[in-house]
Amino acid sequence: MKKQINLALQGGGAHGAFTWGVLERLLQDEDISFAAISGTSAGALNAAALKSGWVEGGREGAIENLRWLWEQVGAITDPSLSAWLDAASPTADFLAKAMKYSPAYTGFEMMTRMFSPYVYGPAMKNPLEKIVARFHYDSVCATGGPDLHICATNVRSGKIRVFTGDEIQPNVILASACLPSLFQAVEFEDPRTGKREAFWDGGYTGNPALFPLFASELPDDILIVNINPLYREDVPTDSQSIANRVNEISFNSSLLRELRAIEFVKRLIADGKIQRGSMKDVLVHMIADDPLMNALNVATKTIPTPLVIARLKAAGYEAADTFLANHKSDLGKRSTVNLTDMFN
Repeated sequence: MKKQINLALQGGGAHGAFTWGVLERLLQDEDISFAAISGTSAGALNAAALKSGWVEGGREGAIENLRWLWEQVGAITDPSLSAWLDAASPTADFLAKAMKYSPAYTGFEMMTRMFSPYVYGPAMKNPLEKIVARFHYDSVCATGGPDLHICATNVRSGKIRVFTGDEIQPNVILASACLPSLFQAVEFEDPRTGKREAFWDGGYTGNPALFPLFASELPDDILIVNINPLYREDVPTDSQSIANRVNEISFNSSLLRELRAIEFVKRLIADGKIQRGSMKDVLVHMIADDPLMNALNVATKTIPTPLVIARLKAAGYEAADTFLANHKSDLGKRSTVNLTDMFN
């Protein structure tokens, strides 16, 4: 039976390769199609690549475009740092620790803590700029294919800004992936207000935003691809691990707030306190691999080595395959995430 769903794609740097694997597996299932996609940061890149590829070449076009995207991202690295790691083929845990304590990454991390990206002027450019500029925006903004929503954070107001339709241009995707410790705010004229605005990473206010997917004309199912672990067993004790966990918590907070709101509405509907149909009874699903993400860290998120990307992609593909085997029949019928347990 054909299933139409909405996708919500989290950001998380190079860990977004996990989402690549998830999307490839979903695209291979002819019964699954996408009505709308909300994406932030790496999720925004994945969403734009999927949409433009789908418009130009259907499922195979989307798969090929996602492959092209991550081949380009994998080239953004320091060969001297990654070559010996690739040759050794270490475990994910060893790889993450090796990268975290490498002199190259330690120096880079200290630099970002000590200096503002504005110190370097225009020399400190986002390396994604050249990739994002090569997207086919006629296809990204096309009315055909899934609706596309890209999230960024307005620096001055602190509010979320969700771009859609022909508002989505290279600066919008760069803004969605602009970490303020690494890059200067992305500034451009907001087509909605006509004012020049400054934007940072959308993860601070919507990682990703779910509310654009509540529209009445869209299907009830929202599949969240989560790449920032919700739970970590170990309490971080070193400065890098503490900063990484703070980042994960802050980047998950907006998602958890929206999930709590969904859970509240679902309880009101189930208890008969609001009339069924007056508010959307969202069906929530999630694909994640918290054990793998717990074994990785901020270094593997920041430095996109080919080995890390390949392992994340494979893990995402396997996670999606497991989800389809266990829950494909639930799509359109029931949530597969127990929101009540999540918030108790």
